[in-house]
Amino acid sequence: MTKIRRTSRTARVLLPVTVAGVLLSGCAQADPAPAAAPSGTASSAPAPAVTVTPPASAPAGARPEAGTLLVSDFGSDTVTFVDPARGATGSVEVGTAPYGLALGKDGRAWVATAEGVAVVDTAARQRLALVPYRTDTGPVTTGEYRGGGMGIALSPDGKRVYVGVNVPGGNGTLEVIDTASAKVVDVVDVGRRPFDVDVSRDGSAVYATNHDSFDVTVVDADSLDARRVEVAPYGTEGGLGSWLKPHYTAVRPSDGKLLLPFEGERLAVVDPATGRVEVESMTANTHQHGAAVTPDGTLFAVGTGPIDPSEDRGPSLTVRSPGGVERVYPLDGPHEDVAVSKDGRTAYVTGGFTRDGYWDGISVVDLGSGEVKRLAAGSRPLGVVVF
Repeated sequence: MTKIRRTSRTARVLLPVTVAGVLLSGCAQADPAPAAAPSGTASSAPAPAVTVTPPASAPAGARPEAGTLLVSDFGSDTVTFVDPARGATGSVEVGTAPYGLALGKDGRAWVATAEGVAVVDTAARQRLALVPYRTDTGPVTTGEYRGGGMGIALSPDGKRVYVGVNVPGGNGTLEVIDTASAKVVDVVDVGRRPFDVDVSRDGSAVYATNHDSFDVTVVDADSLDARRVEVAPYGTEGGLGSWLKPHYTAVRPSDGKLLLPFEGERLAVVDPATGRVEVESMTANTHQHGAAVTPDGTLFAVGTGPIDPSEDRGPSLTVRSPGGVERVYPLDGPHEDVAVSKDGRTAYVTGGFTRDGYWDGISVVDLGSGEVKRLAAGSRPLGVVVF
């Protein structure tokens, strides 16, 4: 197999996969696509019954303290509560290989697993429901290419959950869940492996970031009309074998444009209304995954490490001001996603990573001093939210 990478900031060539080393042994599609896998079609089998316990009937409990973290344990079947000073304080079983998670104002967390979307009462610390997907994703498995939910987001009014569903070997879907009934009410076709799902600030549009098809699907929240916007600042040469594909998106508060970091070299700025893509320079020179943005427009991007250790830098966290000034914080080992404290002084970077090289913890980054503290927490934690 071959992989695509660049030998400079403007050129890309085919090289044997062995030059990449072990650290990033396959963010590109490494496994052949199963020939029998469906392409985002709805299952003909009846969906399992959904058991929902209304939040009001859950055992009494105090909501987590402000600043508590919740992480999804991709290496297990749980989500873990984390005190950023002391470490893990307890876990809740949610379903196989949880990926993304979203936190509602009502204290419920919605977790995308390989089996369905789990609904968690974070005060009672119990799962209230497991909402099955309408999309047929094949057998429940684990690992980077497993079928099931990946990116997930809540509408601003809390009435809808949007989850990107991966279908091994085919295009994915965006499933729409009504939060009152905890049932899937609509399904929209999107691209391959929807790593991330985001919602516009006014709730009028939903964005599925599709890793293996080099694109973002822009979905009208009312009509569910969908259109594809290609986001490929390095081109699409190599297809599934390429490393230079989109991973996570942040919605810029000032104008609603989408920010997608690539390789610590290029920031794709997408106007979802027109589909126009502009590219700005970045400085970390590392393969990038997770992204987040604070209300003032500061962008956080997680660097997982080098594609080629002879040319690229190691894992890092880039903090980019609205004006484009960057500070890069080196990290010890690969990481996947990032969340920021409410006061903007601390970043929490999950060590789970979708590839090999992950670790069971979080890096806590003091953004003022630059001090980085490693905190054991969870089992291969990927997604992270802050209470």
